[in-house]
Amino acid sequence: MTTPHQIIIDTDPGQDDAVAILLALGSPQEIEILGITAVAGNVPLALTEKNARIVCELANRPDIRVFSGCDAPIARPLVTAEHVHGKTGLDGPTLPDPVMPLQEQHAVDFIIDTFRNAPAGSISLCTLGPLTNVATALQRAPDIAPKIKQIVMMGGAYFEVGNITPTAEFNIYVDPEAAKIVFGAGIPLVVLPLDVTHKTLVTKERNDAFRALPGKVGIAVAEMTDFFERFDKEKYGSTGAPLHDPTVIGYLLNPDLFQGREINVEIETGSDLTLGMTVADWWRVTDRPENALFIKDIDDEGFFTLLTERLATL
Repeated sequence: MTTPHQIIIDTDPGQDDAVAILLALGSPQEIEILGITAVAGNVPLALTEKNARIVCELANRPDIRVFSGCDAPIARPLVTAEHVHGKTGLDGPTLPDPVMPLQEQHAVDFIIDTFRNAPAGSISLCTLGPLTNVATALQRAPDIAPKIKQIVMMGGAYFEVGNITPTAEFNIYVDPEAAKIVFGAGIPLVVLPLDVTHKTLVTKERNDAFRALPGKVGIAVAEMTDFFERFDKEKYGSTGAPLHDPTVIGYLLNPDLFQGREINVEIETGSDLTLGMTVADWWRVTDRPENALFIKDIDDEGFFTLLTERLATL
């Protein structure tokens, strides 16, 4: 029996963030969630911290600790994505307001304390939203950087370029200064960009499989993806909604489903035209040092089989 991955999930739920959290909660043998830290992103902070608790209660896990973090990017006004996720961030299903409390400690302090008090290389950070909380923790406590096992993140793009601007993916665009800090911190990074997540489409057959699961989780997930697929179908002409954030948890559970390469990735913070671009040296044309495992391909059938099996346990 292998020891489970100890993780902190940093997130801005969002329907696909919700599915990622549910996938982690449905995998207790492999994943131990030490805490969920909420950040402003898809919707403002008051909604992301609430949504994180709604999702924990949906999975009957009110014991999971949820912390509220940064309500705005490091150096810019907040950009949100209600046009994708709806006004609550979890539009689609009707879910009750959470009863479980928010933790009193600030998310950034929780991240710092957790890594300071843990053996080096024992805990991974899984980031599903803008990197504000993580970068702020690294700014305040640079001593934690060598203690972080890895950061597995959904963010960026190379071949798919951008989804919020012509050149930028939303999570990186919202707080490019934070992304620059994280990518420059010398921490092992695994990056799941749009290049992968646009291959994980919830087709009608896959959503029917969610809806047919026993209990309320499958139905809620199907209703979430029903809601936000309209945006991608209209924009990309795709057959369904891409499940961006669950690929982060999928990578932890079965990295063999994914393929990528170690490359250098720099974050553009100075240009109006390409702000937030992940400048990925996929073809290794510079001599800049590798700083990320940048994922390009996924076995999407294997991923959806895993996801559906795990949601069924909830």
